[in-house]
Amino acid sequence: MVSTNSIALLFVVLTLFLIHIKKIKSRSIHKNGKSEPQLPPGPAPWPIIGCVPEMLREKSTFRWIHCLVKEMDTDIACIRLGNVHVIPVTCPEIAQEFLKKHDATFSSRPTSMATRIYSRGYLTAGITPYGNQSKKMRRVLVSEKISPARHHWLMDKRTGEADNLVRYIYNRSKSSSGTVNVRTVTRQYTGNVIRKLVFGKRCIGVERADGGPTIAEEEHVEAIFTIIKYLYALCISDYFPWLVGLDLDGHEKFVNEAVRTVNNYHDPIIDSRIKKWRSFGNSNEESTIDEPHDLLDVLITLKDSEGKALLTPKEIKAQITEIMFASVDNPSNAVEWVLAEMINQPEILKTAMEELDRVVGKERLVRECDIPHLNYIKACIREAFRLHPIAPFVPTHMAMSDAIVSGYFIPKGSHVLLSRLGLGRNPKVWNKPLEFRPERHFTSGSTEVQLIEPDLHFISFSTGQRGCVALMLLARMNFMHVFQSFKF
Repeated sequence: MVSTNSIALLFVVLTLFLIHIKKIKSRSIHKNGKSEPQLPPGPAPWPIIGCVPEMLREKSTFRWIHCLVKEMDTDIACIRLGNVHVIPVTCPEIAQEFLKKHDATFSSRPTSMATRIYSRGYLTAGITPYGNQSKKMRRVLVSEKISPARHHWLMDKRTGEADNLVRYIYNRSKSSSGTVNVRTVTRQYTGNVIRKLVFGKRCIGVERADGGPTIAEEEHVEAIFTIIKYLYALCISDYFPWLVGLDLDGHEKFVNEAVRTVNNYHDPIIDSRIKKWRSFGNSNEESTIDEPHDLLDVLITLKDSEGKALLTPKEIKAQITEIMFASVDNPSNAVEWVLAEMINQPEILKTAMEELDRVVGKERLVRECDIPHLNYIKACIREAFRLHPIAPFVPTHMAMSDAIVSGYFIPKGSHVLLSRLGLGRNPKVWNKPLEFRPERHFTSGSTEVQLIEPDLHFISFSTGQRGCVALMLLARMNFMHVFQSFKF
């Protein structure tokens, strides 16, 4: 038997060894006397598991991260989870270093349970780790999905859904209660628009007479938002891959159920359309589907250099799902918060309605061509992006090699979290950051308001190689007819 003294001695030796290793790692002196960059400041991690116990003890992981950054009074931190260095950033200048100066280094994505499941094994453009597959899918979206010609081609589909929204709100206003659930309206509107753009039809199931969402449509949109929720969550198995399948935090169950719901609605439509196009391609007879009528048709009909189908059915299905995610969250969230702030501050609502009446009038509905002239309403949307972002952080960037950012050492494999909340509510950048003040977005000498923020004082659609490729589509979808339809 091993004596107690031997065990104690072994423990002491291991402890001294760990202390020695830590001292070696923490040395910051070159042989030539120059100091080496160190990791950003952060809490002391436990051996092997890092700060996971502290993370699990908190109900909100992202609130815990923001509190740590605030307590340390820093704009960049380093939190080790397992063997991964997680780097939260709340300073625009440092964020620009990551997304502009070192864009190529941080243009990859980490693997995770949620992204693996919904992307069908990393087949999409936005969330797939950097490589041939992500570059291939991104080229497809940039060249086809949001080209100016294609965007104009789909305008009638977007306009039709805006008109349907007005009809539904009008019908609801005539009901006994006369009330409208804003969250339901905004989410279903964006869901209807993107389904119309992708599948050529807005409705899943039997269309309601009043223009409202069907049970199937509500289930479809709810499943999409469930997946989005867990895409931004920190899952234990993402940092300890050998725990995949145990589902210790319950995330995997909810993601699988939501993805199954979305696929049950998408796959039959996509399979049927692929079969139709393939049969048309093998036939010499004329067909009514000789040109694409929606984005699904575009993806199916793409050809490679040999004239063969560029995308496999699995790639098409995965990318269609990602297009849905990228198109519904930001617009609906921004409009919901703008309406809430306007109700709380009637003077803002009054100014917005006056601009709408001046630019559009009361005899017709607002059109997309009016958007460039609705600068106060655009300022309201920008302020919603700044103060009430859809998620605390942007999708995670991963370092493909070691880098020095803002004087700190960022190791290869680090997960960089650019904080939407930290950037948009940074008191060093914004005066009275917790107040909703659209006027702050009118710069001196210019009355034109853009939705994007190139200096990263807040993040609307991200930037760099991993920026949102659906920028134009998402921006236009924000300008809903809700302002013209609601009676407050």
